[in-house]
Amino acid sequence: MDRLTLERRQVWVYLSAIIAGLLAGSIWPGLGTLLERMLWPTLMLLLYASFVQVPLLHLREAFRDHRFVTAALAGNFILLPALVWGLVQWLPPDPALRLGVLLVLLVPCTDWFITFSQLGGGNVPRAIALTPVNLLLQFLLLPVYLWLMAGTALSAVLTPTGIWPAFVVVLLPLVLAAVSERWIEARAERALLRERLAWWPVPLLALVVFLIAGAQVGAVRNALRLLPLIVPLFVVFLLLAALIAKGLARLMRLPNDQGRTLAFSFGTRNSFVVLPVALALPAGWEVAAVVIVVQSLVELFGMLFYLWWVPRRLFGRHPEHGIFGRR
Repeated sequence: MDRLTLERRQVWVYLSAIIAGLLAGSIWPGLGTLLERMLWPTLMLLLYASFVQVPLLHLREAFRDHRFVTAALAGNFILLPALVWGLVQWLPPDPALRLGVLLVLLVPCTDWFITFSQLGGGNVPRAIALTPVNLLLQFLLLPVYLWLMAGTALSAVLTPTGIWPAFVVVLLPLVLAAVSERWIEARAERALLRERLAWWPVPLLALVVFLIAGAQVGAVRNALRLLPLIVPLFVVFLLLAALIAKGLARLMRLPNDQGRTLAFSFGTRNSFVVLPVALALPAGWEVAAVVIVVQSLVELFGMLFYLWWVPRRLFGRHPEHGIFGRR
């Protein structure tokens, strides 16, 4: 099996991991402490393997195509945050629920959207060039978005002493990935290491969701009542994100392959990067992490729809296609 086949089937891998984790946590409740201890180093490995695929040292390349990068940044960091704020207003006034939704929907993806862009006929070089800019800006802007949108409840839980482990879990792999990138680029034969690491994110993310499900069985069960609220919201986000991509692509007069890349960038979110923040929250806020896991699953099913809709209907080959396809 090649890597693209594995990535096409990843949604079933994650579903299997969640079911296995729930079963393990229910049958052996004493495993919870061990699973929680395994979670943090596994997350760090996942982040490192993912960050290594991002051209962290090549920010300048993203700005060569001004129209594309303007559309991408306007969508990811202006229009989509405005959309997220509007969608959150429809949720109950549950701070943990709202925080989980905000965390996961405010940060654009920097890894598997490249794969989906490739599978969906997008412009892969543009997608790769965009990833370091997306990563840098989300780190800078996420605290601002949360301060504006989450309200006073946020300041009580996101204290520096409470969430510093989350920053270590994210920043240490990021620094190591940048050092690794410099080392890999020093010699051509070292690129094989990056290719091998590209196989890691799917199994490591499967292990992460297994550990979360096993360690947080009670929180997962409590969150089941929220599914009728958050699943439709995530579906609406996916649909509107793609339509925003269509509108921006028309406004900026982008070719279809770049428009498809916009759609996959807007539709995918960086769930595993914000997951450490949710996991570092105090007791009573566990639902935020569960919401992030649920969103990643909804997104993966949504990408299966995107792979049909985006290249064939939304950004079809013929100019007579309307916003929903052929007129």
